[in-house]
Amino acid sequence: MKLSEFKKHLSTITDLNFILPNGTIVPRHFHVTEVGQITKNFIDCGGTVRNEKVVNFQLWEANDFDHRLAPKKLNDIIALSEKVLALEDAEIEVEYQSDTIGKYGIEFNGKDYILISKKTNCLASDSCGIPQEKLKVNLVDLSNNQSCCTPGGKCC
Repeated sequence: MKLSEFKKHLSTITDLNFILPNGTIVPRHFHVTEVGQITKNFIDCGGTVRNEKVVNFQLWEANDFDHRLAPKKLNDIIALSEKVLALEDAEIEVEYQSDTIGKYGIEFNGKDYILISKKTNCLASDSCGIPQEKLKVNLVDLSNNQSCCTPGGKCC
């Protein structure tokens, strides 16, 4: 989700909730300790130079159980960040503490923000020798195909 879409949804809600991929709600007394833009310049394993930018939110919770971040306050924090940091309308990445700092994508279900697990991936699988996943076929299904090994069936 891009920042502009996040802000559009933010204006429609009264309670700010983030739900982890396992369905657990981030405790309601969380803080947004950072709003920023992260630029990542790198070379993938195929030698292609890449540049990625994300808007980053860091969620953090403390023993401050009386704290509750309202959507308007987060909108104010975002507006200040846009002004001071010249944030782009980029995809949002959310950081939240798990065993280590977890990084999540984000979606909106009409009421709450849903954190989506991010996965690593090879960006150059076509040039670095990673074989494509092969189509799994049952041999029984092949034997039912009469046209394969008949004259003119082009199987040989």
